[in-house]
Amino acid sequence: MTSSTPLEQRPWSVPDELLARIADRAPRYDADNAFCVEDLDELRRAGYLRIGVPVRDGGSGLGLRATAAVQRTLAEAAPATALGLGMHQVWVQAARAVSARGGSFLDTVTDAAAADRLLAFGVSEPGNDAVLFDSRTVAEPDGAGGYRFTGTKVSTSLAPAWDVLSVFGKDTSGPEPRLVHGFALRGDGGVRHLDDWDTLGMRATQSRTTLLGGLHVPADRIVRVLPVGPVADPLVFGVFAAFELLVASVYVGIASRAVTLAVERVAARTAADGTARSADPDVRRAVAAMRSATDAVHLQVDALARDVDDLVDSDRWFPLLVGTKARAVDTAQHVVDEAMRVVGGSAFRSTDELARLARDVRAGQYHPSTRDSAMRTIAAAELGPLPR
Repeated sequence: MTSSTPLEQRPWSVPDELLARIADRAPRYDADNAFCVEDLDELRRAGYLRIGVPVRDGGSGLGLRATAAVQRTLAEAAPATALGLGMHQVWVQAARAVSARGGSFLDTVTDAAAADRLLAFGVSEPGNDAVLFDSRTVAEPDGAGGYRFTGTKVSTSLAPAWDVLSVFGKDTSGPEPRLVHGFALRGDGGVRHLDDWDTLGMRATQSRTTLLGGLHVPADRIVRVLPVGPVADPLVFGVFAAFELLVASVYVGIASRAVTLAVERVAARTAADGTARSADPDVRRAVAAMRSATDAVHLQVDALARDVDDLVDSDRWFPLLVGTKARAVDTAQHVVDEAMRVVGGSAFRSTDELARLARDVRAGQYHPSTRDSAMRTIAAAELGPLPR
């Protein structure tokens, strides 16, 4: 185990008044299938995009653990806003993890966040279960250290608003294929978003399909070139750790909000004979189980995020990360379903907050790593890889 001197952190949280406004807007974004533009504007002014930027550069210096707590709180108010804008925080925390481990190749990410520029992911591709370990996007060298990217990306969060978009693709021009990672700017040509985000839940993220048509990324914005397949690289670890734990924290927030709503509704109800619903032993047991399950995944996410911040060494990092994310999502879905059962028929109305949570929470099964992918990773760690 190794550890480093903690960087300076200044406490930061979403102001209560802003949280209330974000919560008030969430139903409208959902009903209108609209991007959370007002949320972004207000959070940007409040310094949210800079919370993980070092204090010396004008940020709050938050590490992964503190950022996960912010994301959990934001998700209790508006899950889609937390999930979508959380992609920016994933890149900021990935850069922090790389820097803490001696790398400087993601300093451009920190610089962008310090300037309040919004970062987004252009990674996921249709049919690519390998995620960061392979790509169907073509990366063609330009002869001067840059690349042109051609391909299709899906689930590109923040599509209407990003300033800086990460892209990666596969260069097959040499003797061995290589994966190329770089960053595009909003003003670059060769990027087109489809207006195709019409989903069951998490609608305010507007995670639209992105078409890369020969997008040129110059050499100074190419940050990493890696071999195809699993590789122990700071970029891969930084992105995986930040993505899995910050996404998991959103679903912990959803579960926590569902418990809060269940408690409020139960406390306000009485049976026909005047008996308080909160005195029903079955209801009490259900609420206790919901809170206990939520507490468990909360503590798991918090502990792993702390270990990332503390530079803990482990040969089980990837099984722990993917397992925790999958468990947080499954727990949140179960808790929301239980909350709806306990509350009763009023939760079945489409305008009810619990109904919206029931739709939002189901997006979790589609974020990498999926449950099946997570179980394969854990099985390989325990039993060894399958023979080719």
